[in-house]
Amino acid sequence: MSFDTAIHQWREGERRLADAPPAQRPALDRVTEAVYRELRRRLGGSFTTEELADLYDSGTDWVLELAASVAPGAPWAWDQRIVGDAAFARYVREAADYAGGRRIRPL
Repeated sequence: MSFDTAIHQWREGERRLADAPPAQRPALDRVTEAVYRELRRRLGGSFTTEELADLYDSGTDWVLELAASVAPGAPWAWDQRIVGDAAFARYVREAADYAGGRRIRPL
């Protein structure tokens, strides 16, 4: 999957998270933060947007398992399109080739 396709999906996840009903937000936020921490564990401190998109493309089934363990009584917080994509959207901001809300392309 290209980065451009992935970033679009990640931004949609952020939008879905922001639009979630207020009563569901605490569980969604907890799960999103847990996914974010798992991304840090998997990719470490130095990574590129391409590496993050490759990880996303390799599958996010692990997000469901993590979400169910973090919020077992909140099945609405297991939606990978919300919690997974929102976490990827947050984590991309730390990529070595990402700044100012966009991907930095070499000259």
